[in-house]
Amino acid sequence: MSRRKWWVAAALCTIVLLSGAAVILGNFRPVITTYAGADGVKMKFKTEGTSFLVYGEDESWREIFAKGVNLGATVPGHFPGALPATEEDYLRWFKQIDDMGANVIRVYTVHNPVFYSALVKYNRDKGEDPLYFMQGIWSPEEQLIERRDAYDEEIVQTFKAEISKAVAAVYGDITVEPKHGQSSGEYKTNAGKYLMAWHLGTEWDPSMVDNTNRVHKDAPRYDGAFFSGTKDASPFENWLASLLDYTAQQEQKYGWQHPMTFTNWVTTDVLEHPGEPLFEEDLVSVDARHIEPVNWSAGYFAAYHVYPYYPDFFRTDKTLQTIPDGNGGYNTYKAYLRKLKAEYDDMPIMVTEYGVPSSIGVSHHGPGGRDQGGHDEAEQGEINASLTQEIFDEGYSGAILFMWQDEWFKKTWNTMPFEIPADRRAFWLNVLTNEKMFGVLAMQPGKEGQISIDGDLADWDKLPEGEVKQWEGTAPGVKGMKLTHDEAYLYIGMELEEAFDPEDSKLFIGADTIPGGDIPKKELAGRSLTGGELETLIQLGQDDESQVSIAPSYDFHSRLYGKDGYWMLPDKPKAGSKDDPIVPGGTFHAWKLAISLMMNPPDTRFAHPFIDETVGMLKRGSSDPESPDFNSLTAWQSKDRFVEMRIPWMLLGFGDPSSLQVVDYSPLKNKREFSTVTTEGIKLAPWIAKRSELDGSADPAADTREIDLGKIQPYTWELWETPVYSERLKQSYYDMQEIFTRLP
Repeated sequence: MSRRKWWVAAALCTIVLLSGAAVILGNFRPVITTYAGADGVKMKFKTEGTSFLVYGEDESWREIFAKGVNLGATVPGHFPGALPATEEDYLRWFKQIDDMGANVIRVYTVHNPVFYSALVKYNRDKGEDPLYFMQGIWSPEEQLIERRDAYDEEIVQTFKAEISKAVAAVYGDITVEPKHGQSSGEYKTNAGKYLMAWHLGTEWDPSMVDNTNRVHKDAPRYDGAFFSGTKDASPFENWLASLLDYTAQQEQKYGWQHPMTFTNWVTTDVLEHPGEPLFEEDLVSVDARHIEPVNWSAGYFAAYHVYPYYPDFFRTDKTLQTIPDGNGGYNTYKAYLRKLKAEYDDMPIMVTEYGVPSSIGVSHHGPGGRDQGGHDEAEQGEINASLTQEIFDEGYSGAILFMWQDEWFKKTWNTMPFEIPADRRAFWLNVLTNEKMFGVLAMQPGKEGQISIDGDLADWDKLPEGEVKQWEGTAPGVKGMKLTHDEAYLYIGMELEEAFDPEDSKLFIGADTIPGGDIPKKELAGRSLTGGELETLIQLGQDDESQVSIAPSYDFHSRLYGKDGYWMLPDKPKAGSKDDPIVPGGTFHAWKLAISLMMNPPDTRFAHPFIDETVGMLKRGSSDPESPDFNSLTAWQSKDRFVEMRIPWMLLGFGDPSSLQVVDYSPLKNKREFSTVTTEGIKLAPWIAKRSELDGSADPAADTREIDLGKIQPYTWELWETPVYSERLKQSYYDMQEIFTRLP
């Protein structure tokens, strides 16, 4: 045999051997067991009575508790429609979610094909222990709210088109042409065997539901092939029955059945809430019991989004004050879960959204400190774990936490007026906007993994050349100051002449960003400030003193909620009262956010006061997750002569740091809307004042030093369009891992 023929023969043998090995390995690869009905339809999950069941490798049905997390479609710098996640992102997240002890991921809408191919790839060797997913189908939410009629023909067709797309995408049977803000591509991977359930729609606007019911009060009961409305179904519920039926029709084509549900929330629940001040929050019900599966063996269940702080009745409804929380208050969340579960005595019910964020900002108060925001990562984890336990204890069939990753594009009602322009929200992280920070996976701004706020400035020296600027100024007691920034904070590192002692002194840094402002006379303690005025003032002292305060003429809160805006604040609050905005012992105002607006009859059932909270306080600690002093909300620390801090952009007046936009002094448009101007940078003026100076006991002639803002060069930076970020599992991830692993 010639050498050439020998090589050909050897190659053919190798191919045959490899092919045989592939077949053998393929035969031994773990497979997932499915139930096949007499009609050939396959199932992996079904509902029976109040139980949610899974079919196991022993060919029997057993009850399962869905332990999951909601997964968004974005990363920093993108809005949801961009769908930027890659296969590498998904595979990394799937492994982390799986390791957390979750058995299901819920997605809200159809992701790009890479999501489904990556999930199948991840599950390939996991056999009977895969990571399942719950497929959400997004309803035409904006059109529904705008037109207030679910039966609108365009809305129905749009929703049905999205349903068809979702089903075909899950089974790898569609090619979708690119369209701005929507998923697209060639869906070739069949992920149907890893689907746990279909989850239709979004949180229903109550006025839309109510108007739909009134306009279509004579609509007939929907009688479908797989789902129907009951005799008690409202027009809106019949509309939902028709869409569930349409989803079933689409899935039936692929020989599969999965359990179905639709999105619901507390606002349109089936209970009455006599202690709720807003009529709209108790206006109308959407009742899952008024829809029934007809020929759908996989069954049907109820799903609710339930948070412990919204609506307000969690605080105000005495009918929920039945279960003591052990701290002198009531666990109204657990009481609510119990009342809601009691309504569903013949079908399973899941909580498919719940949780609290790890943010500085707060937007609602909840009983027992379960607020929407204001938690560090440890508190977030403790609360989320306790909510999970309560959902399980009250007999629900699943708990799907909100949220997997932080989402920079999100907005919150009480910071929205200051985030200008709104279309750049995704480019920076506003830690005062709690909605951005629900994740158990932190999407950290660029410097967070490089600089630890711990009073040691050595890590500053490791930053790339040009990223740190020296402060070009002089101040008594200040040896040097350097500055840098990222997508969330302005960083300040100081070296003082002497060790900083908060018991003896206070450290102040005035910030000037635009013409205007005020002079903090008391805090200057005899010094003079010339060449400009300040918008904000950083003050470091004892724990209850360290904060960013805001100039009275610049105060966003007073301007928006005072007489020039909503007029919910007293015109001339009594000095020293709870309504007095001035920081004790100072001149500037506390930096506050509204928590609840003033409401009065006849617009509401009963009067509800205006509530606000100071959010400018600066926590002392360490931002290093490996440190025993770690606190994710840490803002400053000092060691000997060194002081280090990071200040959130919005506390310094920024509407958008990525484009150097600062909220200005112009009157509010329509008494509600702020404007911005482009700043040339931030002028920072530091000084140290002895407490004896601040309380007036020192000789007023002893210090006549002048601080001249005109001689200080502003710190500025280049605009950015692409944010830098890194990922880090929060402390709350490990708390969820502990409880998810412990729950059966």
